Amino acid sequence: MENYIGVDESGKGDFFGPLVIAGVVSNENLNKELEKFGVKDSKKLSDKRVFELSEKIKEVCIVNVVVIKPKRYNELTEKLNLNKLLAWGHARVIENLLKEIEKVGFKCSSAISDQFGDENYLLNSLMQMGKKINLIQTPKADETDIAVASASILARAEFLKQLKILSEKYGMNFPKGAGQNVINFANEFVKKFGKDELKNVAKIHFKTKKQILSQSF
Repeated sequence: MENYIGVDESGKGDFFGPLVIAGVVSNENLNKELEKFGVKDSKKLSDKRVFELSEKIKEVCIVNVVVIKPKRYNELTEKLNLNKLLAWGHARVIENLLKEIEKVGFKCSSAISDQFGDENYLLNSLMQMGKKINLIQTPKADETDIAVASASILARAEFLKQLKILSEKYGMNFPKGAGQNVINFANEFVKKFGKDELKNVAKIHFKTKKQILSQSF
């Protein structure tokens, strides 16, 4: 039975918190087990359910999670556009999983991810080991493939965990998303900690930053 890798990310559309990319090694039998758990696209699950399912996924699958925290994210996006950064993160997860698979003597035929931007971004980001597998990029892969949906759950669980860590560090309950409530919160954060501290908690390339106070970033 052929193993394959599903990869997805979380935090891309959230002003606060990191960008998280996760990958899951699965196959036909494991996919049936994951379906029984109730795995589906993380956007359709409550935060509580995301945490519950992430633990179940880790029990039965080889997994890998890469966290790009806000400060590092902001440094990287000065050099790379978002699609290239996503490709870099996806490639690292695929490479990490291929190394783990090799350690236990498994083989892996392919990797599936969402399509973002030019498909060559991800192909070009893969290192030597990654170039040996069949890379499939398809729109809304998290809705059509169980392994990718599992990766979306792992990524979301880690994103939520990191957001909680920020909340505890600063004594403020950081919101998800990038809506008006986020803008209001960001204004309060800047008043309390200063605008320079934003780079350590938020993705400052967002258009949202232009609506925070009237100060220049």
